[in-house]
Amino acid sequence: MINIEDVKQLLRVKSDGSLYHRESQTLEFKEAFNFAGLAEYFRDFAAFANNKGGWLIFGVKDRPKRELIGLNEKSSILLDKFDPEKITGFLLEDFSGNIQWEHDVVEIEGLKYGVFRIDEANVKPVICKKDEVDVLKNGEIYFRYGGRTQKIQAAELEAIINHRIEKQNVQWIDLVSKIAKAGPQNAAILDIDKGELSKNDAQILVVDDALVQGIKWIKEGSFNEKSGAPALKLVGEVQPINTVEVIKKERVNRLKEYPLSAKELADKVKTKITIGTNDIWRIINETNMKTNPDYSIFNFRNKRQEEDFENTGIVPAGVPSIYKISAVDYIITVYNNERVKNDLL
Repeated sequence: MINIEDVKQLLRVKSDGSLYHRESQTLEFKEAFNFAGLAEYFRDFAAFANNKGGWLIFGVKDRPKRELIGLNEKSSILLDKFDPEKITGFLLEDFSGNIQWEHDVVEIEGLKYGVFRIDEANVKPVICKKDEVDVLKNGEIYFRYGGRTQKIQAAELEAIINHRIEKQNVQWIDLVSKIAKAGPQNAAILDIDKGELSKNDAQILVVDDALVQGIKWIKEGSFNEKSGAPALKLVGEVQPINTVEVIKKERVNRLKEYPLSAKELADKVKTKITIGTNDIWRIINETNMKTNPDYSIFNFRNKRQEEDFENTGIVPAGVPSIYKISAVDYIITVYNNERVKNDLL
């Protein structure tokens, strides 16, 4: 969640009413928000993600001097209608990788500001994969330089590539050292996507510490048996034992069960019946489909987001819903029933 104290720090004002902070590698000001400017905002999102992350704040006048004016009425209304799920869907369409972001409308001394915080990308570079108006171009990589967003230059791109190679090399060296320590005859590899342990008669599982943390939530008994291979019994921690079953994690890959994004769901519905996109979003909201696992689940990006939701009941900003194929027919049924009812009236 966005910390309002961080925002207050970014919007500190001098005695003459101007701001201390200028636009920079990590900060961009906009006077007003409008949906027509989404492509430009997305460009900034990608640029921040490819650098060190950053903030995009609406309600700040940048010229002739930087001053706080707050959101105008139109911007406030648009941000109140803002749907993070749709925006995340658009970002996934326009860019490779997963741009992580949060947003909020905060009030400081009677003025409202639209605040977006973009995280540094875990995997760089984030590459544009779709043309959008005259702003986004397929194949371009955007980067944040000083107070502006532009196409990445050779030096920064080379640095990103070298860092990615170094990171992979470290991971390989770490993995190989663990295998060497256990002995290749005793080591096994766990495919976390498939939920399968492979390596003949292996008795020792080589697991990165981060992976161990990521699967601690799996409870004993929540697996399906697969005969003929060694396995693990999970009791709080990952522990190898001699006589075990090979286990396969339930919902190993949630995208297999819930393969549709919101936009893909809408597109499939519209191929079967004549219906407006707004009616599809309305039905999803009115039927509480997003909280019904028969049709949809939240696609949390990390364990922290999932834990925040479990503790507060509030879905973190930027977390999209994903849908089962059956959600298509469900929406069609609801819409057709509405039409029949309206005809009777």
